[in-house]
Amino acid sequence: MTKGLSLANYRDALDYLFARTTGGFKFGLERTIALLDHLGNPQRAYPTFHIAGTNGKGSSVATMAALLSARGQRVATYTSPHLVDFRERMVVAGQPIPADDVLDFITRYTPLVEEIGASFFEATTAMAFDYFARAGASVAVIEAGLGGRLDSTNVITPIAAGVTSIGLDHTEYLGSTLEEIAGEKAGIFKAGRPAIIGETDPRIGELLAARAKATGASSVRVVSREIRISHTKVDDGGTTSDVEWRSEHLTLRTPLVGDHQAANLAFALVLLDAGGPAFAVSLAEASRNLDAVRIPGRFQHVGQFIFDVAHNPAGAEVLAQTLVAVAPPRPITAVLCVLGDKDWREMIRVLSRVVSHFVLTMAPTAPASRAWDLAEVSEYTQTLHLDADVVQDFDAALDYARERSATVLITGSFHTVGDAMSRLQVSPLRG
Repeated sequence: MTKGLSLANYRDALDYLFARTTGGFKFGLERTIALLDHLGNPQRAYPTFHIAGTNGKGSSVATMAALLSARGQRVATYTSPHLVDFRERMVVAGQPIPADDVLDFITRYTPLVEEIGASFFEATTAMAFDYFARAGASVAVIEAGLGGRLDSTNVITPIAAGVTSIGLDHTEYLGSTLEEIAGEKAGIFKAGRPAIIGETDPRIGELLAARAKATGASSVRVVSREIRISHTKVDDGGTTSDVEWRSEHLTLRTPLVGDHQAANLAFALVLLDAGGPAFAVSLAEASRNLDAVRIPGRFQHVGQFIFDVAHNPAGAEVLAQTLVAVAPPRPITAVLCVLGDKDWREMIRVLSRVVSHFVLTMAPTAPASRAWDLAEVSEYTQTLHLDADVVQDFDAALDYARERSATVLITGSFHTVGDAMSRLQVSPLRG
């Protein structure tokens, strides 16, 4: 801490960390390793599961956390980004890290973070692992932030690691093809540890399996080959599927909405099973405890509003399918803000099949360096002959959409959903 500087509260502490750690992504593990070495390597104090993938990570983490908690485990989860409050990123036993713990970590270790030159995410990862140890976590479920191979979370040696799905996202960092992106995400697989593959595309799944074998994984388990899912039904309250696994055949229901949530559930079950008897959950046990699964911003329906953090074409496609299945009251207006480095054109094209109107806006917390060009976006919607209005002021955009539609879909990025939740007083910490 700079001499003489007093951090009066949690918000000031976060501002201090944001301002004094280097911006953007920094690939490589050496800075995170240095931070954790200084902290006594707290990540070794508890067993971990590691999850990477383009989509489905958050839902899988939430499902695993609920099922492990029902077994009496004291579960820690590390996810990113947050929607409203930074503390959402690190949770133990269902409770976010206390603000005082954030303040204390920043007060103690910002000089070290600055000396090492760590990024914000690297410092946050060290903070999370340190807090989990101090909070007495009995197991942690860790979500990779970006990619996998060089993501700062990849300093752990998990009891099992899994990749949910592969899609075209973060192509400027991970590669321009599905094969290149799969190679980066397969970097979380470890020698002597089980590797779980949730990807359903056989070609990409085989590539992930080959990478896992080359790494020396103790076993390679492809979820679609183990678990049979059929008769999936989606409604506004959740997703129901017939599930066959080993000698069990049961109908399971998750509160998470969308056809894809059946696959996320199957992935979570196999990953837990790979962790060994202390963590494995049968279908019968899952059926009793899935109602406790909560995750904000994934087709979360609150009154007139639907919040969904879809931020790439694959996510938009899943969102469109879910809207069709749930059939909320029409007309549907989408309040949309996508970061400029995403494939927003394809997202608009996909969503245009299911929404009546677009309100194109700017989320207040979206980084200026990644903001999309509303004039360019408007011109694109005109070429597709879509019903779309530009309302740059975010609060005005929400009001405009609410007044003209039966259902307001808020989507495009975590920033868009988080900013709307904050303004509409919807708490992500309550799921």
